[in-house]
Amino acid sequence: MPESAVQPVERQLPTEEARDLLALVRELVQREIAPHAAQEEADGRFPRELFTLLSESGLLGLAYDSAFGGGDQPYEVYLQVLEELAAARLTVGLGVSVHSLACHALAGYGSKEQRAEHLPDMLGGGLLGAYCLSEPSSGSDAASLRTKAVRDGDAWVLSGTKAWITHGGIADFYTVLARTGGEGARGVTAFLVPGDAPGLTAAAPEKKMGMKGSPTAQLHFDGVRVGDERRIGDEGQGFAIALSALDSGRLGIAACAIGVAQAALDEALTYATERRQFGRPIADFQGLRFMLADMATQIEAGRALYLSAARLRDAGRPFSKQAAMAKLLCTDAAMKVTTDAVQVLGGYGYTADFPVERYMREAKVLQIVEGTNQIQRMVIARHLAGPDSR
Repeated sequence: MPESAVQPVERQLPTEEARDLLALVRELVQREIAPHAAQEEADGRFPRELFTLLSESGLLGLAYDSAFGGGDQPYEVYLQVLEELAAARLTVGLGVSVHSLACHALAGYGSKEQRAEHLPDMLGGGLLGAYCLSEPSSGSDAASLRTKAVRDGDAWVLSGTKAWITHGGIADFYTVLARTGGEGARGVTAFLVPGDAPGLTAAAPEKKMGMKGSPTAQLHFDGVRVGDERRIGDEGQGFAIALSALDSGRLGIAACAIGVAQAALDEALTYATERRQFGRPIADFQGLRFMLADMATQIEAGRALYLSAARLRDAGRPFSKQAAMAKLLCTDAAMKVTTDAVQVLGGYGYTADFPVERYMREAKVLQIVEGTNQIQRMVIARHLAGPDSR
């Protein structure tokens, strides 16, 4: 392979500190993640010890306030770290994104006392979080959730089932959205629930086509009791908190998608420059060269869009529309790029001897999680044309 065929991504970073951080992440990826990714995914193994290392290295709270153990990094830097992690192993990149999502409610809406008590351990104390919004009967229609929280003195009793929970059954804490009032979005409240709370159990992990190392499970709340001091925000504010978290979380998914797509392009480019047919590398053939060019262009476009949205967020400006656009474009691009990477490798691409078949299977879920791409189109259209008049 020509030495210049695959190069590290050229990143636009705002500070020298950020450049040092990305260099640290790349070193960690090469030493701790990439060598084990394929085998651990095949074995369905979740690398919990790696998340402890990420926490100790300050990589689980990058976008949060250093006063509570965070890294004080702008979102545009945090997302590029996610991209590097996801390129090595999506289970890790997506896991960091989900953990950050689980911290969002407390960091943004918790009281000063709540943040001081819980955030340091959540951001840098080795804990792992999960986010509990979806249910068996409420996915895209999240406002119809049925899990209930009933006040009992100075506590709340939670009953119901959450579904599709990343880190379900292994997380140390869960940010849970539950119904405390009437129907609809205004009756929902957020709670911080310990992972070992009595009455909280997890079903067997789902058997998935990809991301087999990342546990996804239903959670059952059977009279789980939490004190009112673990309620986040006001009663009835939970759905607004959830939507706020999802805007940021969608950017995390977008960055992860570009990481997977970049990994697939790198593998396809390596193969195309080494594989020879008709006496020359297959990368010499125009049909294949055009595929590689299209793959690279989609990746660059997706990266530019998610970074543009992140910079709006960092500037304190509205970014909900751009977050939905980034999630839509980046995950659709990842599906197309990974599928094309399999095609570049031909029959070898369809075997587990090369990672592109894994990338293709993993890319699919990114079009579904944290709001399907059909929902993203609805969000974008609502910003453009206003609410549906029906």
